[in-house]
Amino acid sequence: MRRRMRTPVLGFYDRLAHDYDLIYPDWEAAIASQSRAIDRIIRGLGRTPPLDLLDCACGIGTQSIGLAMLGYRLLGTDLSTRAIRRARREARARGLRIRFVEADLRSLQKATRDTFDVVICCDNSLAHMMTSHDLARATQSIAARLKPSGFFIASIRDYDELTETHPVFTPPVRFRDPAGSRVVFQHWNWQRDGRTYDQHLFIITGSGDQWALRHYLGRSRALLRGELTERLRDAGLKNVRWMMPERTGYHQPIVIAGRA
Repeated sequence: MRRRMRTPVLGFYDRLAHDYDLIYPDWEAAIASQSRAIDRIIRGLGRTPPLDLLDCACGIGTQSIGLAMLGYRLLGTDLSTRAIRRARREARARGLRIRFVEADLRSLQKATRDTFDVVICCDNSLAHMMTSHDLARATQSIAARLKPSGFFIASIRDYDELTETHPVFTPPVRFRDPAGSRVVFQHWNWQRDGRTYDQHLFIITGSGDQWALRHYLGRSRALLRGELTERLRDAGLKNVRWMMPERTGYHQPIVIAGRA
């Protein structure tokens, strides 16, 4: 959908693509740690690289780059043209051969007819499916890209807890580097339905008396674990199970589902 969630999700990621690494204290360290966590999960399922892996919400390549370094054969897709362009640059700079293609995860067949041993969708991307219909399309699209023995891995915020408390701010985090300091935090404006929220991401950079504020506006829908489990099963996936961060070392809850 070229109109593809033009409001405001696509604009959020198009604008953020240049600065996405700034939300991490050390993006290179995040690339390594997140890919290792996903690799451990895959190996725990009895599979080892090289495997064909589709990162269907790859952004600027945080997971794709690290997994390619670990020996996986990668295709990365994302809704954001600017994120895809940056992912290509980041892969080239590291000497990696990763194919990155612009695609909506609700219609992945438009980007590739190939099937994969593993499809991943990390860092809360499924929460941008603003309706149950969109979520159903996404899970069906993902399931269709799996080999008969393939499995799906996704990470998402712990919305079962967040919808109980409806936090308004994420704790501000301050990072220091040779260029100065930066402070990163989000303000969440919850809508009346208690599930939809506008997310205002703020990145403040500078030192001394010279500071700059960057603001990015997006939108998400709190996706409960039971709802996502049901949609995955409706898409024909089986053995749906959840793993929490204390077990995986990943920063968000992870869901795993298989074709068989």
